[in-house]
Amino acid sequence: MRRLLANAVWALWAACTLAQAGPMGFKDSTMAMGDFGRNWREAWVNHAVTPRDAFGLGATWMRSDHGQHTREYAEATYTRLVKRWNGEHSQANVWFVAGAGPVRGNDFDGTRTMLSPGVAFDWESTRLYFSSAARLYRASGLRHDTASVRAGFSFYEVDYDEVQPWLVLEARRMRGLSDATEITPMLRLIHNRYFVEAGVNTDGQARFNFMYVF
Repeated sequence: MRRLLANAVWALWAACTLAQAGPMGFKDSTMAMGDFGRNWREAWVNHAVTPRDAFGLGATWMRSDHGQHTREYAEATYTRLVKRWNGEHSQANVWFVAGAGPVRGNDFDGTRTMLSPGVAFDWESTRLYFSSAARLYRASGLRHDTASVRAGFSFYEVDYDEVQPWLVLEARRMRGLSDATEITPMLRLIHNRYFVEAGVNTDGQARFNFMYVF
């Protein structure tokens, strides 16, 4: 009986938390996310029309390391949960994300049409976390592809309705505007409908991320 209860609690926690840690929430939910740093600022919102499909809008601001070149990208997005594996105490997901819209830059006139397809993978248990993602940002004469890898652990287990602190380490690289790999340790606080992350990268630049599901 105790094991059945523990499994039921885990299943509820996984449905409320792990599924929402990805780029979309549960069916009929609306998710807002943001990622803010010195050279990369992104915010978007989407609505899940099925358990696997979401449509939304996003805006991204990019700047080169030397601060001379900037990009402003507004996109309509589509997110698809390609595959999900539910373990006894873990969950893994493969995601497809695609966007399209106009991009502006301070080193060219007018706007260009940018396409931004990408894939992501994440695995998470109640104590460990790993993810990787790659996304292309392509327009005429522009290639600003990004790739990232994350790993983290929680400090202790909690009930599904409690806030859980995590330590997450991310390595991220952006093509075309940066030649460096950004390394950022972050403290994450996660609940069943939100998470917030804050940290400072190895160059002393602050970073703040959030996610909230309505």
